[in-house]
Amino acid sequence: MSFSLECKKVKRTGFTPAFLSGGLLTAIVPVLNMAVRSENYLGLHATPVQILMDANWQMMAMLNILLIVAGACLMYHTEYADNAIQRMCTLPIKESKLFFGKVTLMALMCIVILAIEAASIAFCSYHWFELTDEVWIEIMKSFGYALLLMLPSAFGSLFIASACKNMWVSLGIGVVCVFTATMLPTKNFVLSLFPFALPFQIFAGTAENTACNFMIAAVAEIIIIGIAEVLFLKVRRSFE
Repeated sequence: MSFSLECKKVKRTGFTPAFLSGGLLTAIVPVLNMAVRSENYLGLHATPVQILMDANWQMMAMLNILLIVAGACLMYHTEYADNAIQRMCTLPIKESKLFFGKVTLMALMCIVILAIEAASIAFCSYHWFELTDEVWIEIMKSFGYALLLMLPSAFGSLFIASACKNMWVSLGIGVVCVFTATMLPTKNFVLSLFPFALPFQIFAGTAENTACNFMIAAVAEIIIIGIAEVLFLKVRRSFE
């Protein structure tokens, strides 16, 4: 019920077109990079996926997170505009269900844009390298890993947007978080646990135990932010 309701709400916004356009824009990055500078990468001794992700993922991840931040702001702007969220609270539905309905929709859109980007990496592998079954498997693992590590930033963005009634405030906080994450060293494990820094990690070429630690951290952050949102909503409601 909550998820279908969220789908109806975003029809009035540019949420879906923004995500699809953003996913296509991000997917163009590796294609353009290889078209212009392929000679820089063809002689490297690594798997095609590792070469392509090392060369392009930092820019792609930043665009993805900015898209998530903007999408979260759009989703909650419809709630706070004309005090719509106050009217929603009078219905027999918990406000936390609204949050998790938005999380589900956001996760679905993340899957869509990552699928588009995975197709782009597959195309580059086919055109400039060799697209074998092993490469396909590595692409699927890489983007499954990317999805899991992207979810804490989605939860965090929606948490910020739910706490700020002014869309520009939540957008500003989100953008600051994104650019703070870009300045953190990706090789430092502790600093990389910042929710907006996790999506910059790459599965290809990462040690198995390190990748496992990042996945555990991502799941823990998802749970922590989800619990924090529920507690925040209860506290805010008691003061209203």
